[in-house]
Amino acid sequence: MNVMRTAMLIAALTALFMGVGYLIGGSSGMMIAFVIAAGMNIFSYWNSDKMVLSMYGAHEVDERSAPEYYGIVRQLAQRADLPMPKVYVIDSAQPNAFATGRNPQNAAVAASTGLLQVLTRDEIAGVMAHELAHVKNHDTLTMTITATLAGAISMLANFAFLFSGNRNREGGGIGMIGTIVMMIVAPMAAMLVQMAVSRTREYSADRLGAEICGSPRSLASALAKIARGAHEIPNEAAEANPASAHLFIINPLSGQRMDNLFSTHPDTENRIAALMAMEAERGGSGGGARPAARVDLPGGFRSNRPAASEPRGPWGGANPDSGSSGRGPWG
Repeated sequence: MNVMRTAMLIAALTALFMGVGYLIGGSSGMMIAFVIAAGMNIFSYWNSDKMVLSMYGAHEVDERSAPEYYGIVRQLAQRADLPMPKVYVIDSAQPNAFATGRNPQNAAVAASTGLLQVLTRDEIAGVMAHELAHVKNHDTLTMTITATLAGAISMLANFAFLFSGNRNREGGGIGMIGTIVMMIVAPMAAMLVQMAVSRTREYSADRLGAEICGSPRSLASALAKIARGAHEIPNEAAEANPASAHLFIINPLSGQRMDNLFSTHPDTENRIAALMAMEAERGGSGGGARPAARVDLPGGFRSNRPAASEPRGPWGGANPDSGSSGRGPWG
């Protein structure tokens, strides 16, 4: 299913790329766009992780330079039965994270310094488990190729202004109004194709990530903190490359909380609610349903959880709500 979905996505984005090329340069422009798109697909398949990591200035860390962060990823990879991915840090105050790579054998995970400073150990584990879930589900290839081609379509559409008055007779002309319309529609169409795979995959990665780390509530708490940080702290690299926003666990561009057509991520409150329902199910599996208590999550989100405390997964058993919970491995 993932292979078919990836193939359909590449075909759709390539068709959009060729369509924009046709509007700019007629049949010749379409063929040039096809050659460029084919070359980009091949290049992005083999170099997707390097492209995205370079885009965000990520630097690789190891067991010596970031022992706790690296150790968390290693334990999670073992629990998920995955090869150890490369581990990176992004110098950004906005708390966020993403995964990339063409397959589990060539995967990489990256977390921002803001995320490592703000989140507790359990919450970091929840976030990295979510990213490893994307790796396990083979989402990372689809996500990175989408970012590459969607960004290229947007860039190519912007070039239309330069060629709007110079189309040959074979391709005809659409005029300045048509060019403006094309500049709006082409990036929008690329975004729609992008969102066709981004919304459902986040829910799936949340569930699998919660299973990997053993604590749905830790991931829910992390999502709330990251959503608040993404809303308050700008991510300049993401603003400069908006087509890559869907790579992150939370939208780095606006922190919007509406499940509308043009959101690259599901509504954060809906994701938190699904995770808290998952934790309630886990709590009730030990014999009878537990009474639910209304509690606040960081960032103003609210959800229900079992009143009795549960172990917080394999990361030391600290309660994220208590003052005794340790900070992340960066302070």
